[in-house]
Amino acid sequence: MINSCRHRIIINPSSARGDCGRSIPLIHQRLTDAGIQFDLVETSQARQAVELSAEAARAGYDVVVAVGGDGILNEVLNGLMLARAEGFTQAAIGMLPVGQGNDFAFGMAIPMDLTKACAILANGHRRTIDIGKVTGGDYPNGCWFGNGIGIGFDAMVVFESAKMKRLKGFAAYALAALKTIFLYYKAPLVRLEFAGYSTELRPLMISVMNGQRMGGGFLMAPAGNMTDGLFDLCIARQISQLHILATIPLFFSGSQFSKSFISGGRTAGLRVTALEGTLPVQADGECICLAGRQIDIELVPQAIELLCT
Repeated sequence: MINSCRHRIIINPSSARGDCGRSIPLIHQRLTDAGIQFDLVETSQARQAVELSAEAARAGYDVVVAVGGDGILNEVLNGLMLARAEGFTQAAIGMLPVGQGNDFAFGMAIPMDLTKACAILANGHRRTIDIGKVTGGDYPNGCWFGNGIGIGFDAMVVFESAKMKRLKGFAAYALAALKTIFLYYKAPLVRLEFAGYSTELRPLMISVMNGQRMGGGFLMAPAGNMTDGLFDLCIARQISQLHILATIPLFFSGSQFSKSFISGGRTAGLRVTALEGTLPVQADGECICLAGRQIDIELVPQAIELLCT
């Protein structure tokens, strides 16, 4: 059975240390077997998928599919949101998660199995999801994200994992987390404002989650839900390096909130301002800034349609 929707498939061939590029013949075969009408475009440089996605929406494609990990998902999402601002609102977003972390896919129960993920595209079931917008750092006009924001320690983990050439996926993030203990253990003084609440603290880490997981296995927000209209927060205060080492395994099961120095919360928006020091920030594994001063994060409810179960 042929699916009548037009699909633009955008793939980062270098994602997952080149695994995405090597999987292109199989992707072609699985999409064809599923009866999906598509054209496939490979990216060759950073942020190229943003414009390719926006072009696809303007050209009337029904679905734009990100093939890779959270990074290319983030780019496709940003391209579609730019097109939506111009009035091109028909395109939904799809995903074939063959990248490293695949945390967005995990949060929306999109299977890692390529055949099953293509079956979701063929079925065409759409679900409207929330996304986030972050303003500040290298993006003074803002950009969008799907899964989550990391400020502080977890941002540095992402940056360190990107430097690793031999490891990939969760193994790279886990080793990067251990390395970051010795690189980022003195928290800045920040003002945190959300839901009419303001406080000053020294957070080792602030995670703002639309989804549930970061780094391919760290459950920052076990109850995260991309359709409930709220972010889930995970805030870890300054602790010793030894305590950091002992606490990291708790994130594998989402049991970190049992510790008194880790707190949660739910909000539709927040502002983080560095009073002393600076803020390293990542969104969906992409760098927002290495040394930001003020970051504003807002939830955009029911923002875009996603092909999922």
